[in-house]
Amino acid sequence: MRFDSGRVCLDLVATFAPHEGIRDGDELRLWLAGAGLVPDRTPLARVGPDWAEAFRALRADVEVLVRAELHGTETDEPALARVNALAAGPPPGLCAVRDQEGHLVRELCGGVECGALLAAVARDAVELLTDPGERALLRACEGDGCTRVYLDTSRGHRRRWCSSELCGNRERVARHRRRTRTAVGA
Repeated sequence: MRFDSGRVCLDLVATFAPHEGIRDGDELRLWLAGAGLVPDRTPLARVGPDWAEAFRALRADVEVLVRAELHGTETDEPALARVNALAAGPPPGLCAVRDQEGHLVRELCGGVECGALLAAVARDAVELLTDPGERALLRACEGDGCTRVYLDTSRGHRRRWCSSELCGNRERVARHRRRTRTAVGA
């Protein structure tokens, strides 16, 4: 379920393909922890279907805005207004507390609120979309059938796939098969 695109908002977008990754509160809990939005051991008892629906709605709006940026098309104003409204909300508060061994660890202060977590992701999207340097690094995976987007932070900015191990490997295998068929047919 974890995909490291370079931004938490793009990681949220990646939860849709190749299949729906946030069908319910349990899957959202896994994503929230995996994306680092909540510290380890954070109780997420109140996460339910309404939270999953809110995150899926934000995901759809962020994807529309990111795709418009990638394709150089006009921004969807209603999607932008919804993301801006969420980004304006208060982010989750962090506190440093001692764990059982006496080490300082992060913890959310005041409990976990859906609106605060949505604000954190929406704010990340606003930061991405308004930063020319970050926007210039936005890429869509060139893998056959892959719809993921990511920030290309590779040296030389020549990364072509969301994952060299997955999409890149599939492309290399397909290229090898084409070469083998061509050589056999010649």
